[in-house]
Amino acid sequence: MLTLAALVTGTGAGFAATTTPSATPVATHAFGIAPATATATAPTPSFQGTLPAPTGPYAAGEDVIHLTDASRPDPWVPSSGPRQLTVTMVYPAVPGTGTPAPYMTLAEAAGVIQHRKMPASSGVTPQNLSSVTTHAFDGARPQHGKHPLVVLSPAYEDPRMVLTSLATDLASHGYVVALVGHTYEDSGETLANGQTPPCAICDDPALDFDSVAASRALDVSFVIDRLTHGNTAWRLAHLIDKHEIGMAGHSLGGAAAATTMIADPRVRAGVNMDGTFHPAPMPGQINRPFLMLGAAVNHAPGGDDYTVWEQAWAALGGYKKWLTVAGADHFSFSDLDLLLEEGGFPTPPLSPERGVVITREYVTAFFDQTLKGIHSPLLDGPSPNNPEVVFQY
Repeated sequence: MLTLAALVTGTGAGFAATTTPSATPVATHAFGIAPATATATAPTPSFQGTLPAPTGPYAAGEDVIHLTDASRPDPWVPSSGPRQLTVTMVYPAVPGTGTPAPYMTLAEAAGVIQHRKMPASSGVTPQNLSSVTTHAFDGARPQHGKHPLVVLSPAYEDPRMVLTSLATDLASHGYVVALVGHTYEDSGETLANGQTPPCAICDDPALDFDSVAASRALDVSFVIDRLTHGNTAWRLAHLIDKHEIGMAGHSLGGAAAATTMIADPRVRAGVNMDGTFHPAPMPGQINRPFLMLGAAVNHAPGGDDYTVWEQAWAALGGYKKWLTVAGADHFSFSDLDLLLEEGGFPTPPLSPERGVVITREYVTAFFDQTLKGIHSPLLDGPSPNNPEVVFQY
């Protein structure tokens, strides 16, 4: 998933990303504070996070739904019973309606802080992390009509909420978005019973990521089933055009997008954001549109993950693009670098704001072209407005 290793320490906050030595490195990341440099009298900073506002004509409405797949025991903790999932639905809404949605529950925020070993001196608390401004609105009145569905899958160890900036922007441009939390695979998702179980697989050095991607594909197909068939699980399911479905994922979520497309023909277009494929698709398996969008340090020639992407590129049979972003790191494609910056932590050469802008613009353009049939010149070649973005092919 991640091929960038960095450890930053200094007089203030530090950001750490480490890799597990293996053929397919795995990311862990933490808000960290350099020890021994602050005095006992130094004031504790107070974190206040704000995600960028969506750029489309609609507001972003939000609902959180809970699903149980009675046909499938949980793959990681079978003793917990059937697979339970928490999904955030983000949808095109009427501006000025609804109430501001929290970024995550207090228990989910506490899970992030505990999983990432964030010290109290960071100033990040469950209260201020959960209350990051999202520009999504609970109970907002939906726009009329039917809209394509885009499923989003986060990185391994990351909760679903870290793709909120992308979700709200897609909704503002006329997409219904399903942000899927993959239970027991991250710092914690609050389930229907109010429990927020921690990661059950994060410390397994022998974890088979092909199996995790395959399990996520089952999660996603089940979510699509519950949103598009029969007695649907969401009160606004009538907004979904079930014939126009796409999926995007970050890191392992990007691998899961490819795995899901191989298994489920309903997913008509896919996006892998800076993820190693687990496994790389074989020729003939994906003949539908696919976008590979990654950090240049990982996915340009000479990058640690270049060979795997080259193998996947050769196998893809439909409309396809391979774009790299100069100066980006693994977390430029999620909310994380932006929140790190707002917390006073070091960030990559590419500004976190630019990372969000680029991710939003190119993912939206790709789905506009492949699900809505709206041609986007942005995908035709290099753009003077986005000099960081290189078309590898």
